Amino acid sequence: MHEMSYIVRLVNLAARTVQEQKVGKAEKIIVSVGKMTGIEPYYMQKYYKTAIQGTVLENSELEVEIVDVKAHCKNCGCDYTPDAAHDYLCPECKSGNCKIINGRDVILKRIVLAE
Repeated sequence: MHEMSYIVRLVNLAARTVQEQKVGKAEKIIVSVGKMTGIEPYYMQKYYKTAIQGTVLENSELEVEIVDVKAHCKNCGCDYTPDAAHDYLCPECKSGNCKIINGRDVILKRIVLAE
């Protein structure tokens, strides 16, 4: 369950950003989570409630956006979603020579401030 370590880092980053801007409290933080991270949004939500206690994020909500995996074929230039139906290979040229271009990150996208 590495979700807790991600939540703690995201909460610390968001809280520090809110404090540096001297804008009061946050109402919501929006996080994008790539499918390749192995992170379960359910656990992020669960740990978020504990992690925000006593911070400028207290009483805020967490919104998690799931990001699909995308790959770029280095042979033919095709961008695709790897899947079992194609053995995770490029659907155009059947090459495994690809680079993952989306779906590997956890990103703090936005902080919505309380008015």
